[in-house]
Amino acid sequence: MADKKNRIASLIQKNVTEIIQFELKNPKVGFVTVTDAECNVDNSVARIYVSFMGVPDSPAKLEEIKKAKGFIRSSLAKKMDIYKVPELIFILDDTYERAKHLEETLEKEAKVLAKKVKK
Repeated sequence: MADKKNRIASLIQKNVTEIIQFELKNPKVGFVTVTDAECNVDNSVARIYVSFMGVPDSPAKLEEIKKAKGFIRSSLAKKMDIYKVPELIFILDDTYERAKHLEETLEKEAKVLAKKVKK
């Protein structure tokens, strides 16, 4: 059962990526990456994680995607062969920014430690 859920989630991720990149005609969205998709137990809700790498106004771009949720869901229904297309919930994935911040912090700490060792 979990395998079917994972297959559906990966198909949703693939299709939503294609819809946003090629069919959504909103220049305010810009370049977006769909990083993950998760479905609940009965596949009635799908959480779609999106990332805008290096863009300072990511929440505004996420709102533009949320406004187009109906179009994305109807396009998804045309592409998928399932009984009921799940409700889409778009979530900002800030993993890249958090990893970058963590890496910068570790580099600073390594420099401080290197200075202490040299003394």
